Amino acid sequence: MSVVREALLPPQPAPPDIDRRWTRARIAGHLLMTFWVTAGVAMVWWLIGAWDIDFVERYLPRYLEGLQTTLTLVAISIVLGAGLSLPLAFMRMSDNRLVGAVAYGYVYFFRGTPLLAQLFLIYYGFGTFRAELEAVGLWWFFRDAWNCALFAFTLNTAAYQAEILRGAIESVRPGQWEAGSALGLRPIQTFRKIVMPQAMIVALRPYGNEIILMIKGSAVVALITVFDLMAVTRRAFSNTFDFQTYIWAAVFYLLIVETVRILWNRLEKRLTRHLER
Repeated sequence: MSVVREALLPPQPAPPDIDRRWTRARIAGHLLMTFWVTAGVAMVWWLIGAWDIDFVERYLPRYLEGLQTTLTLVAISIVLGAGLSLPLAFMRMSDNRLVGAVAYGYVYFFRGTPLLAQLFLIYYGFGTFRAELEAVGLWWFFRDAWNCALFAFTLNTAAYQAEILRGAIESVRPGQWEAGSALGLRPIQTFRKIVMPQAMIVALRPYGNEIILMIKGSAVVALITVFDLMAVTRRAFSNTFDFQTYIWAAVFYLLIVETVRILWNRLEKRLTRHLER
């Protein structure tokens, strides 16, 4: 019937070729892209002209050490935050008002306050309770700036990942749970084999954005004497007063972010290849 109905309908005019229209938005996009390409070429040209082999030989190993510290801090905090986000997400979806309120308060605080303030609260705030922490045997952890940074980053990203995961799980239709029950699967099996794979596809892109935000936000640990990439850059600038030290730091951050973006795009394309038409 649908074929006959389509045959009886009058022919529709061909849609205009929108791709060839020079709209204001398209012109603005081309101009903006031209600006950024020109700025990138100019920066590369300037770096080549200001190339100082002595500076590279002296500070490149330190930059690489700071880069390793940054990547290690972000990677560990992301993994620990992912483990903490799962129970937080379930608490946010719980029918128990008290449990839901506790999880909501946690997420509200760590998403509503700056990461720098959270880092200072942990690093300097716990230092005021040194006697109490020594009494319970936890001062060895909070006296180290690296441990405080890792703790703050884990709590922060757990709040964001919990919301990402909660939204992804709730985006799966309730009929999927009913289908699992009809197949005789237990709720944990339905969640692990049916709901979670679909939710992770929805959460994949927000997870990538969270990793990139954590990489860029990790620069704040330089303020509590953790020698990451930004801390090494600040020390190099204080010794040389050469502005290109920050240019090199920006180049390293761009390389990290671009690498993560490319890898995440390939991962998303591979995991969603069954959804392509």
